[in-house]
Amino acid sequence: MTPFVYSASYTQDDDDTKHRFDLHPPTASIPQADAPLPLLIFVHGGAWRAEDKSIHAALSARLAAATHCPVAVPNYTLTPPDNTNPAFFHPIHTRDILTCLNFLQGAFARESPIPYDPHRLVLIGHSCSAHMLASIVLNSDATTPELSPDTALRAAVRGLLLTEGIYDLDMLLHRFPEYRSWFIEPAFGDRTEYTDVNAAAYPLRSSYGKATEEGTDVYPSWMVVHSKGDTLVDVAQSESMYTHLKSLYPADEGEKRRIQLFADLEEEHDEVLKADRYVDIVTNFVEDLFPEH
Repeated sequence: MTPFVYSASYTQDDDDTKHRFDLHPPTASIPQADAPLPLLIFVHGGAWRAEDKSIHAALSARLAAATHCPVAVPNYTLTPPDNTNPAFFHPIHTRDILTCLNFLQGAFARESPIPYDPHRLVLIGHSCSAHMLASIVLNSDATTPELSPDTALRAAVRGLLLTEGIYDLDMLLHRFPEYRSWFIEPAFGDRTEYTDVNAAAYPLRSSYGKATEEGTDVYPSWMVVHSKGDTLVDVAQSESMYTHLKSLYPADEGEKRRIQLFADLEEEHDEVLKADRYVDIVTNFVEDLFPEH
């Protein structure tokens, strides 16, 4: 039996494919769990200019089956090739994803045909979407204040698993100068440097670890994953992000293994997502976050 997959828009324009998401159930039938399950949200990569949620349908089904959690996969606005229109510059892509996260964490959760717990979200990014998710969860307000999540969403994000991530654009261009014209300038504009959008330099949002009206706004856990076989994005990107995250977290949080680096894969940039080991990494991360989910 083909699993039921629910598809909907996270904006008011139901016909706009770039603002739609798919929701995959953890089994071949709509789950009837005793308590709502955590929700995994996989955001695709593609250099801010390519890919679609449909490409990752098989992966999403595998993650849902392995973790026993529903998996949401959104589309978002893509930058056209050779773009010079600022309307398609960062943060348009990330702003779409924040809109989707707010939608999934909000009232939709009460009416979703596939039940899930909107207070337990795990964000999963690949390649450029690692930068996007980090720009939401970390404090990018000095450059992009429109990416600031509200208190409820900050408290709901329990973990981030980021694979083959791009974080520091200047470091990336030093290693791969050909990327400037291919996708950096079309997505971020023609600049001499991109230090203000370095996700591996953003601070923590100030509310984490403090009591709020919504409860305790806890630190999310992070898993930074990178393959030794990736020739498109070098492991230095993930090492930089991992080192930065370790510097941000209080010592006692580090002792709880809130931040982990996994660089023991051997597949190429996109092939990583097809590896059984990748599914195992995601599954173990989710089980560590929610031992009794």
